[in-house]
Amino acid sequence: MKKIIVLSDSHGNIKGVDALRDKIAENDYVIFLGDGWADMRNIFLEFSEKLYFCGGNCDFFSALPGEGELEVEGLKIFYCHGHQYGVKSGLDNLEEEARKRGADIALYGHTHCALITEKEGLIMINPGSYKRSVGEGGSYCYLVIHGRKATSVLVGESVF
Repeated sequence: MKKIIVLSDSHGNIKGVDALRDKIAENDYVIFLGDGWADMRNIFLEFSEKLYFCGGNCDFFSALPGEGELEVEGLKIFYCHGHQYGVKSGLDNLEEEARKRGADIALYGHTHCALITEKEGLIMINPGSYKRSVGEGGSYCYLVIHGRKATSVLVGESVF
């Protein structure tokens, strides 16, 4: 069993990200989906071996990858910020790319709206925005993969 914290769109909430340090320490992976890479600097320094990330449309002048893939317990995860697939207008382009890659799970951000969608076996997860911490309007996703089964829970509130 592997446990994953999925974060996106922290937009300057360094203090909030640092407050997740204990939760990050007890999980196997952390996936950051862009827009606030500078907020993750301390986490990267401490947990680089478990941190996966991509850049967002507001990570200006960064050399971050635009997307990535990770296999966990036999499930393939495709992750991106989402702007490059037009997720504010719908999930069709993201779904198409994820299926092309043979992904079981697609993670995306950009909309600031937490959402879990399943369509014909593909799980698409947006953890929402962590611009504010949980309890102040922010959210993240807690994803557990056990064998070939994925269970995801949104923690906090959606921020629009």
